[in-house]
Order: sequence, then structure tokens, then C-alpha cells
Amino acid sequence: MAEKARSGETAGRRLKLGLVGIGVGASEILPAMESAPEIELVAGADVNRRVLETFHARYGAKVYDSIEKLCEDPEVEAVWISTPNKFHAPHTIIAAERGKHVVVEKPMAISLKEAAAMLAAVEKSGVKLICGHTQSFGPHIQTMRRIIQSGELGRLCAMHVWANTDWMLRPRTAEELDVAQGGGVPYRQGPHQIDTVRLLGGGLVRSVRGTTGQWFAGRPIPGYYAAYLEFEDGTPATVVHNGYGYFLASELVPWGGNKMRYSYEERAAIRKQLLDGTRDENADKDAMRIGGAQEGALFRRRGERRPWVPNDLGILIVSCERGDIRQSQYGVYVYSDDGIQDVPLPEQGSSRRAELEELYNAVVLNRPIRHTGPWGMATLEVCLAIMQSSKERREIFLSRQVPSPL
Repeated sequence: MAEKARSGETAGRRLKLGLVGIGVGASEILPAMESAPEIELVAGADVNRRVLETFHARYGAKVYDSIEKLCEDPEVEAVWISTPNKFHAPHTIIAAERGKHVVVEKPMAISLKEAAAMLAAVEKSGVKLICGHTQSFGPHIQTMRRIIQSGELGRLCAMHVWANTDWMLRPRTAEELDVAQGGGVPYRQGPHQIDTVRLLGGGLVRSVRGTTGQWFAGRPIPGYYAAYLEFEDGTPATVVHNGYGYFLASELVPWGGNKMRYSYEERAAIRKQLLDGTRDENADKDAMRIGGAQEGALFRRRGERRPWVPNDLGILIVSCERGDIRQSQYGVYVYSDDGIQDVPLPEQGSSRRAELEELYNAVVLNRPIRHTGPWGMATLEVCLAIMQSSKERREIFLSRQVPSPL
């Protein structure tokens, strides 16, 4: 839960939030917003009339057809930006210039120049910026971090995280299929893994050597990357994501299976449709948005304790001097000289809930932000370095890294 206020002024106060971009990302975060008693969803903005009407009917919130109009609403205190990647920077700047606090989804921007402009805008306006939607917020990663910091397994020695998903087979809009607009697995999924290993490893990545891959004719964007990261203290980390959906990492755990969003047969059919041009991606995408036919099955399964399975973050193995750590079905496995221990998570939470808590604590309770603008910029720098390294076939040295938050 968000930290409780200590004064009558903030006790019980709800943060009035506006949502900009009511797409698939919004469908994912909305259940967490609904269940957060400290958040009041007061406005939404999108260019899609159907989703605006559904949003208004469901929440009774005001709706706008532009971020400019939403940010002119004096009731809105903070803005959640889940628009396409190419709009993250300009929309953050628009909100900041109008005095709104901002949570921007990953990636923070599509260039370091854009990220720098975002930092300048929030500093000038005096508002707060949180770089959100990475799984480093999640309880598995936070529990791993606590174990590492406790020193019970000695110093951190290495990290390895890999994901095999069906990401490339999910419905995509035109800008998602354009690398220049932030499309592809390195931009869209890299932040999950990079933010995680940076958080666990202390934040300061010294250099990157990476490769991206693009080998399916039905998708004109990279669907694969592999990278070796070296931290300033010499700690190595490898990050890998294969989004082509043939083999799924979930098959490697006994409680998993060969399905994320699609079964094996569905994945094969989708590949065929993408190759022969018969897939209606707009309809499939709309089905995942608010009020769509797939929204409930994908994002609104409540009241059930679901086991962890390798998802877009993937399987993470942390190696320390005296043991290893990895995700378990409902917690994390700790392997040490004393045997194997399944450490439960402190509570049933999610990375999305944690983002809302960080926003509330920052704006209402004036608590320090962990996922700051400079932190998001440092994660973006690693993503861009993987792509640059692949293109130039050389090691890329970094200059904008910041330490992990306390």
C-alpha cells in the first residue's frame, strides 16, 4: 500500500489522475488503477472515439481528444502517458509545461536527445517525472534485491535473463512496425530486462556489446536481441529476448505451458496470416483495448492467485558468491550451501500497482522517486547501445548511467 500520510492535510487524499492514450497499455494498467484507493481517475484522452465513449461510460470520467485539452483541465494533477513511443517525449513536455506530474511508460523516449528535453521540461516546471512500466517494480525483483543487499549470499557476481515470447505475433499498429518510431523488441521489451539488471547490479553499466535480429518476413522490425553488459565494478549480465513465438520459455517450468497469449496452433496460423496479408490487425488490436472482446481475458482476471511464469521479462538467474536466486511459482528460489529455500513474496502485488504507489508517494507525500527521469534515460541509453553495437559490431561505452536508488 502507498505510505500513509502523517498529517490531516494528506490523510485519505486521492490523487486525481488523467490517462493519455487509452490503448492496450491502458487496458493493462486500468485494473490496478481501479483497485488503488488513493487514485481517482478523472480524465482520459485518445483519438479513438469508441474507446473514449467506453472509458467515459465505465468510469464517469471526462474525456478529451487531445493531451493539450486534458492538460488544461485544472482538476487533473498528474498524467499517465501510455501513447505510442514516438509521443512519449512530446506528450511529457506538454504535460510538464502545464504543471502536471507525469508517469511515462517504457521506453522513456526514442532518443537521448528527446530524453534530455523531457528532463529539462520537468526541471523547469518543477513537476515530478516517473519512468514507469518495467518489471523492476515487481515483487519478484524487489525480493531478489533485498536478498542481494542483505549480503547473506555474499557479493553479486553475475546475472543472466532470457525471454522467449510470442511478442512479435501480437497485433501491431503502423508505428509499432517502424524502428524509427520506437518499434521492435529492443525498444519495446528491452527496458524490462535492462531496468531489472541495472536495479540489481547497482545501476552503473560501463559498456554494452549487443546484437539484434530480424528474420521473419511478416514483421519489418527486430524481433530478437542478445547483449552482454559489464557494470563499472566488473559484474557481467547477459540479456536475451526472442519474440518470434516458436519456443516459449514458459515450457521450462513444470507449471507453465506452451501458451502465452496464443497456443502453438494459433501462433502458426498468425504467422501464415502475416505472410499472406490476411490478418486484420486493426480489429485484433481493438479487441484488446478497453471494452474489446479480449480485454477481460487478457487483463481483468481478478480474485485468483496466479503462479509466476516466464513472461516478457523472462527467466532471471542471479549468481552470488555463495548461492543463486531465480523466480519460483509463488516466490523466489534461493540456492545456498544450506540447500534450496522457496522464499515467498512479501505480498501479492504487481509491478503496475507499485508504479501507482510510487506516483502517489512522490506527489502527495513528497517521497523520493526511485524511477526518476535520469534513471529512465540511463536504461534507454543501454537499449540504444544494444542497437548501435549490433549495427557497428563493437563495444559501446556509456556515459549517462546513474546509481540504483536506495
